[in-house]
Amino acid sequence: MAATLLQEISRDERERAILRSRRMYETDKESDRLTSEEIGEIRERGKWQVVVAVNEKEIAENKAVIADNKAKLADKDAVIADKDSVIEKLRSQLAEYQGVKYSSNPEHA
Repeated sequence: MAATLLQEISRDERERAILRSRRMYETDKESDRLTSEEIGEIRERGKWQVVVAVNEKEIAENKAVIADNKAKLADKDAVIADKDSVIEKLRSQLAEYQGVKYSSNPEHA
């Protein structure tokens, strides 16, 4: 009877050891999977950081072009304003001239 009991205990211990080994194996596999997933996420973030850096560089370059274009546009607006002023003066002179011409001509008075 003692031998049977010892065999029973030995069998139970063996089954527990097998179950414990299986649990450890499954835990290790899950850990490996999660680690691989985390490494993939880190790599993906790294790729996105590169994409973001490239985009930020392009944005900065585009902002510089926009600022340059705004400055050029402001210069052109100033030139246009000067020309508008000259045109207005010429119109005023023409009106004065025409007024003087018509008022001094008795046929048009």
